[in-house]
Amino acid sequence: MSTDASGPNESDAKPKENLREVQYECSRHFVPILEHLGGTLLVSTYQAGKLVALTAREGKLHLTFLNFDRPMGVAVRPEGIAVACRDQFWFLENAVDIARRLPPAGSHDACYLARQAVVTGEIQAHELVYVGQELWVVNTLFSCLATPHSSFSFVPRWRPPFISGLAAEDRCHLNGLAVANGAVKYATAMAQTDTAGGWRPNKVNTGCVMEVPSGRIVASGFAMPHSPRVFQDKLWVLDSGRGRLTNVDTATGAIQPVTDMPGYTRGLAMHGQFAFIGLSKIRETSTFGGMPIAEKIGELKCGVGVFDLASQQTVATFQFVSGVDEIFDVTLLPGVRNPAFRGPHAQQDGENTIWMVPDPGMKTAPAPSRFWFGV
Repeated sequence: MSTDASGPNESDAKPKENLREVQYECSRHFVPILEHLGGTLLVSTYQAGKLVALTAREGKLHLTFLNFDRPMGVAVRPEGIAVACRDQFWFLENAVDIARRLPPAGSHDACYLARQAVVTGEIQAHELVYVGQELWVVNTLFSCLATPHSSFSFVPRWRPPFISGLAAEDRCHLNGLAVANGAVKYATAMAQTDTAGGWRPNKVNTGCVMEVPSGRIVASGFAMPHSPRVFQDKLWVLDSGRGRLTNVDTATGAIQPVTDMPGYTRGLAMHGQFAFIGLSKIRETSTFGGMPIAEKIGELKCGVGVFDLASQQTVATFQFVSGVDEIFDVTLLPGVRNPAFRGPHAQQDGENTIWMVPDPGMKTAPAPSRFWFGV
């Protein structure tokens, strides 16, 4: 594979504590595509405990690594980013006024600062999505879709009709959700089962896509489906156990394979003519036993494949050569070319702390006018 970017270290930032050596490479078209789209790609890896931001500037790829405790789903909106972690959600707000003043002045177009966390307890939160200003989460442990609340662990909003009640039993491995016309429209699960861990014994072809809120089974027969998305008036679903991108005829339930990828497909961002598909290696455990993709375990890659919907070809790849084996989510920050970040563990990320305070006499300060850097 020809490469135009590679790196032996975790990021372009300062030395960090508890370093994990990460090596990566990308094909020659990856940077031009990302630069053309003018966005930042966010990739979460719970296995490595990182949220990775990939940006392209002046023909070069830049990576920023943020430490989180088992990050999975990532949701974005103009005001900020939400990250689902082991037992809480973290919210990073975009302080544009600070971004402009970060050194070198005028170089950053966004600054995402960790400002709030909501504790849920471990609910195996998978995908996240903003529906307007409201954050929806796939609560996999309790087999429901939910929203966070400051006074409760979560607020149940919907569950599949075959799930008889709330229980911390991961009955069907509900894992993905898709939005259409400003509302949650579809959800994916690994099986239509209503017993504790009932999806596990036979999961090679029991995966399904459901309509929300009706609960109608739109399509079934997937091997561990993930990441449903509505894009260009089509429903796209990753048939993860086959390493495949598909689209689904929502009227007939027909599943149309689009392309096969060299990895366990999980995490999907679609923008313009491109689909960014998360690729993972798989562990030799019972969870992946019997999956069609297990036959190619020695050939699987971890990273992101870029599929051109117009030419119907994979046109670029980004690959973690070492240090990261599994990807969960892939999300695009559109229109953000050079963001700065201060996550909940800024010092571990090799970054100085930023303190923000309102001007004296102000009761509220939606955009602070004074801030300091830590050392």
